[in-house]
Amino acid sequence: MKACAECARLYPDDAGFCPVDGRELVSATQAPIASADGDARIGQVMCNRYQVRRVVADGGMGRVYEALDMVDKRNVALKILHPDVATDNVSLERFKREFEVSKQLPHNHIVEVTDFQPTHDGSYALVMEFLYGEELRATLKRESVLPPERVIRMVSQIALALDEAHAKKLVHRDLKPDNVFLCQTREGDIVKILDFGSVKDKSDPAKKLTVMGTTIGSPYYMAPEQAQGLETLDHRADVWALAAISYECLVGTVPFKGNNGPSILLEILTKEPTAPSIAAQGKPNPMPPTVDRVMVHAFKKNPSMRIPSIGALADALGHAFGLEGSHREWATVPQEQLGAIVRDKLPQMMQAAGVPAPDVADNFFGESEAFGAAPGAAHPAPPGPVGQYGAYPDDLVPMGVPKSGNFGLLLAFAVGGIALLLGVVIVVVLFR
Repeated sequence: MKACAECARLYPDDAGFCPVDGRELVSATQAPIASADGDARIGQVMCNRYQVRRVVADGGMGRVYEALDMVDKRNVALKILHPDVATDNVSLERFKREFEVSKQLPHNHIVEVTDFQPTHDGSYALVMEFLYGEELRATLKRESVLPPERVIRMVSQIALALDEAHAKKLVHRDLKPDNVFLCQTREGDIVKILDFGSVKDKSDPAKKLTVMGTTIGSPYYMAPEQAQGLETLDHRADVWALAAISYECLVGTVPFKGNNGPSILLEILTKEPTAPSIAAQGKPNPMPPTVDRVMVHAFKKNPSMRIPSIGALADALGHAFGLEGSHREWATVPQEQLGAIVRDKLPQMMQAAGVPAPDVADNFFGESEAFGAAPGAAHPAPPGPVGQYGAYPDDLVPMGVPKSGNFGLLLAFAVGGIALLLGVVIVVVLFR
């Protein structure tokens, strides 16, 4: 390994200069180690193997370092719990669980976790591959919205990874922009999914998490069944979360808003989001009405009526922008090439009345007539905002509670939902 004498970053042996400050690289054993005020770990060898080089990030649960693996001669990311967190059994179990689950999921689009060890200073360290890039959250803060082709490629790669996890009955449960890492390449992003510490194991017999009756996740991206802490939660909660991430990337705002956790979750339980085609008005990238229809299916409050898999969501999103094929192909197609197709198809997709029924997103689910096309009509009726389509059977039963014209019943449901949410413990992981 080589290192920069200025910033202490580590690089492969074939690198010549540090892209951060332009300094010529030297052998990692010769480069000075960065200093950090008050951090005694800098320069130390942790777990008899990992030489800590510099601080990468700090969070509520712990600190992330770049370290040199003295055995494998490569740089790694070292996540070490804060002392007070390390003594909390719940946090420690979650930390250990991330290692155990990640070892079951070797995949190009899931961060590789290689080791879990106690440290000599009374904490615990999780060792992962070192990634070059940034979290999706940082990208969104800087750019606000992303071009559709970038979102499609990203979602396609996430689908490849999570479909494999779901096949093993593992539900991530905390998909959010903070847990999607983007490694930039010339052809586009390479996605790595982070943090499987909140995973729900649906296998039989399933390994139960330490805390029972607790709602795990981040409010903005929670499915209704997850917000209610239901044991029936399955992989379709991840479908909802990825749809929420996609919506945010495409239009620049989360689909369900609120000032605090309970208010956000009440929105999720009782409201419908603004259609992407409306929310994107005035934004750089117009959204075709076919995207609205994908989101209608993705945000079904009854999970049995929701898009059935992560792969199906990725396929539907790509088709909504006029792409042919499936997410398995789009995951590796250069972003520029995807963009050319999307731009070429956009005028057609923007005209709902000009889109043949077999091409609309609804038909992907076998429901091309469900949005109110007149009998014998050549094309489906143009969609309105999400929630303004014709009623479905599942629309009549939100999470098992029948709709009614009786305002008192609706009010009772809303008040009951608020009471339920206030009684739920929300675990929001803020590691970075």
